[in-house]
Amino acid sequence: MKALPAFLLLLLCFDGTAALAADIYVSPQGKDTNPGTPAAPLQTFAAAQQAARRLAGREPVTVTFDDGTYYLPQTVVFTATDSGTATAPVVYRAAHERGAVLSGGVKLALTWKPYKDGIHQAQVPADLETEEIFINGERQILARYPNFNPAAKYFDGYSKDALSKERVSRWADPAGGYFHAMHPALWGDFTWLITGKDAQGEITKEGGWQNNRGGAVHNEIRFVENIFEELDAPGEWFLNRKTRTLYYYPPANLDLASATIEATRLRTLVEFSGDEKKPVRFVNLKGFAFRQAARTVMDTKEPLLRTDWAIYRGGAIFFNGAEDCSLEDALVDQVGGNAIFVNNYNRRVTIRGTEIRKAGASSVCFVGDQKAVRSALFNYDQSNKLEDIDLTPGPLTSNYPADCLVEDCLLTLSGRVEKQSAGVEIDIAQGITVRHCSIYDLPRSGINIGDGCFGGHVVEFCDIFDTVKETGDHGSFNSWGRDRFWHANIDVTNDWVKKLPQLPFLDVVKPITLRNNRWRCDHGWDVDLDDGSSNYEIYNNLMLHGGLKLREGYKRIVHNNVLVDNSLSPHVWYDDSDDVFTGNIVFRDRYNEARMFKGRPWGQEMNKNLVHSADNPTPVPATGLPRQSRRDAESIVANAQFIDPAKGDYRVKPESPALALGFKNFPMDQFGVQKPSLKAIARTPDLSRAGSQGSGRGAAPRIWLSARVRNIVGESEMSAFGTAGESGILALDVPVNTALAAAGLQTGDVIVAVNDQAVGEMTDLVRASVAFKPGQTVKLGVLRTQKTTAITVTLPKEFSVSKAPIVSAVADGSFTLLAADVEIVGTLASHGGNIENWKNPGDFLCWQLKVNTPGDYTVTLDYALDPHSDGTEFTLAAGGQTLSAKLAATGGWRDYRRVKLGVITLTKSDALLLTLTPAKKPGEAVMNLHRLTLSPIK
Repeated sequence: MKALPAFLLLLLCFDGTAALAADIYVSPQGKDTNPGTPAAPLQTFAAAQQAARRLAGREPVTVTFDDGTYYLPQTVVFTATDSGTATAPVVYRAAHERGAVLSGGVKLALTWKPYKDGIHQAQVPADLETEEIFINGERQILARYPNFNPAAKYFDGYSKDALSKERVSRWADPAGGYFHAMHPALWGDFTWLITGKDAQGEITKEGGWQNNRGGAVHNEIRFVENIFEELDAPGEWFLNRKTRTLYYYPPANLDLASATIEATRLRTLVEFSGDEKKPVRFVNLKGFAFRQAARTVMDTKEPLLRTDWAIYRGGAIFFNGAEDCSLEDALVDQVGGNAIFVNNYNRRVTIRGTEIRKAGASSVCFVGDQKAVRSALFNYDQSNKLEDIDLTPGPLTSNYPADCLVEDCLLTLSGRVEKQSAGVEIDIAQGITVRHCSIYDLPRSGINIGDGCFGGHVVEFCDIFDTVKETGDHGSFNSWGRDRFWHANIDVTNDWVKKLPQLPFLDVVKPITLRNNRWRCDHGWDVDLDDGSSNYEIYNNLMLHGGLKLREGYKRIVHNNVLVDNSLSPHVWYDDSDDVFTGNIVFRDRYNEARMFKGRPWGQEMNKNLVHSADNPTPVPATGLPRQSRRDAESIVANAQFIDPAKGDYRVKPESPALALGFKNFPMDQFGVQKPSLKAIARTPDLSRAGSQGSGRGAAPRIWLSARVRNIVGESEMSAFGTAGESGILALDVPVNTALAAAGLQTGDVIVAVNDQAVGEMTDLVRASVAFKPGQTVKLGVLRTQKTTAITVTLPKEFSVSKAPIVSAVADGSFTLLAADVEIVGTLASHGGNIENWKNPGDFLCWQLKVNTPGDYTVTLDYALDPHSDGTEFTLAAGGQTLSAKLAATGGWRDYRRVKLGVITLTKSDALLLTLTPAKKPGEAVMNLHRLTLSPIK
């Protein structure tokens, strides 16, 4: 009798003895004509999937993959026909954890030969299209400028001249290159595909849609990649698609002849493709390593609900229409876009025991269908009309992820390509639990919740730190709640909620809970609840540095947390927010408030908080907290008596006064990943005390054009007013019947430009005012509700832009300008009879003159200058006239000399501003100045 063909034996196994067929084996050395036994395994995932389908849903099926790399010719797609059941799941597993690798790439067999300057070249297959090359398992660097520098704060290297004419002129054909730049306020980044050059030699490009807030391009934080002429450093590569030539600059210690060379092909390695009516059910992936999934940055363009984000709905592992499916004990390594994306309708999807590292975008995303949201809006500047808001609570459809779990995972170094990314991103979802995860080394937030739709999320026992490393104005946890009720104008929202108190809870129908976590953010807030975030309970959290920010929102219940070296940052609260802040331990007897209402109590309850002070063994009443909140009657300042803060144990001792206030100890040893193999490699946060970090900017108010103004100071104000960094001048009070009020400047506006010149700090404002003349029109750039507008001010006949006293001429008509009469603009803090130690060339001097007799005046200067500082240059300006001079050394810092500088014309004025501004400081100081004398020429 002839032997039966192998495929018939396989069919008999499936249709006959089910017990034997329930276990299927796969090996890179197998054959797809084999029966799938341990002795005769299959070779490919596709064959294993077809074999498993025959038993799926009838009895448990386990498909075991031997060690090795399985290069997928196309995405593995699971449909409803692959489904198991609760009692008969279908499990695809690696025989040894991480031993079986599912790759979306291709292994290249290349013949290398020298090109030039240390660069090698090889011909590649005609059909190869890739933007990622891996050598010995590590992703290499697309040829770029500036060169890759992991120590650089942004983009692993950035330069203002990335698109300079000089640089672009070197590029023969930049088409296919990329231009990356940060948002000017560091809210994210943008990427453009370079399409070529125009007739003027400048690049043409398309893209820039990755950030939903838009905005200008950052002037300095930018770089280019995939440009052949920029291939000049070890580890860089470039593929010439026209000639099919791969160029690579190998590091000195690499043997190219024996190296494994791989290139990405697929965007998605595994897809669960079902829907609510026909879901993929009870299919589990366990123990695999996933590698070589392609970049997707140019498809990150779908705006999410009024967040700052755009999203690409895809990932290396893509769940769409799955129920009770899981990914466990996996490694997702260096994929080009999102690692895991749970899209639209999904229920009870679990990600457990998995490490995700160096993803191009986010590690794990849960994002629902925008059509599931009632009265949905998509851009920050959009707003509903009250009469148009759907008042039905909750979702419109069920097409969103719900009741899903990310547990015991290590998520690190995501955002390698896209900075608007997160360890875990949640939008339009409900009941997502993130538990016992370690999340760190990210450009943006560890966890981001983009809206209130539809609440019920729980973040617990996580360790989240070293985040916000390349972006700004958020925290290790970031959220928005720009739901259907939210309006950029707080007064509008206040009015609406008074009429309809249920508005804030129409989308966030279930509370969101943050508990038993450890947070540390050194570049923002540990926890940042922004714009409208509502219905939160936050307790048993250890916040190691950045503290907690609560902006516009309702019903945030915050209790039993420890805020090390910080306090609560309340920003822009609603009139009846119902916020609670009780039983917490903070380290400052003040709140970091920004744009809060005055003279009436904040929130629903703020009380029984302890301000830790090692110098207060005996508790005393807090004074700063109640003065601000009009609550905190029982809050105290005392030594909290922590058990071992140096080792991160902020539990308190039995005799601690915090316990009498109601504080309860919570575990300090259960944060982060618990799986032994992952815990062994996971980092933990820096436990050192950074202390209170001052801004370094002057906060003293001044009068400018009859308005009281001062610098924007600190991250709280930067966030509350939406400035591009710690920058701009805040209008504290704009009296009526002033030129600024007539022009439309309002209290709470931020001046960011004068006559189209950027104004970052008070020094800039005063310097821009030097040339002001009576009756002149001045254009101000003003930031209001996070949008910039222009207003035009007509200057009055009499005005003041300096706080220097007004100096009048003496009997002979001359002016003697002394140190006692000067205003120093900048950091030069003090002076006696002379102005000394003038070391910062950014500081300048202002005097105000009452000029009754206009005309020409001779200017003389009494000064001293050390030989090491010979050659100081400066400019004297008044009323549109300027006089430049260069000073010679006088012999020493106490050897004063008088020198004639020249002639300047003064116009009639009651407060003519005269400034002296350094232009060049050759040595350690500008000069020692005794006096200026202006003598009329008769």
